[in-house]
Amino acid sequence: MAYSRTVHVDGDFAQTVSAVREALAEQGFGILTEIDVRATLKEKLGHEMEDYLILGACNPPLAHQAIEADRSIGLLLPCNVVVRTDGDRIAVQALDPGTMVTLTGQDALKPVAEEATRRLDNALSALTGGNE
Repeated sequence: MAYSRTVHVDGDFAQTVSAVREALAEQGFGILTEIDVRATLKEKLGHEMEDYLILGACNPPLAHQAIEADRSIGLLLPCNVVVRTDGDRIAVQALDPGTMVTLTGQDALKPVAEEATRRLDNALSALTGGNE
């Protein structure tokens, strides 16, 4: 089962993270959480790895609709967006909101997932200029 929506971009990691934040904001998403996986694994385990950042993105109206449809949906919120180095490019990945419907079987979540997908796809497309 595919569970991600992914684009690859050229450029600097920090600049890409900034562009991701901006693209998400333009689609109504705020960042609630940020996990620097690279720094955490280095600090806790002494493990070296590529840049890897998890952003917990939330669109409050969509989150509200989802929670009204299924109080347990908070287990799948916020929408995680990963920005990571992938070879000589940067991968930007978002959890496919359709996963909420697939995992829960809740048809009431379909409109929320469709709108979240549209907004996330718009944000990802903005990063590539619609070229991926």
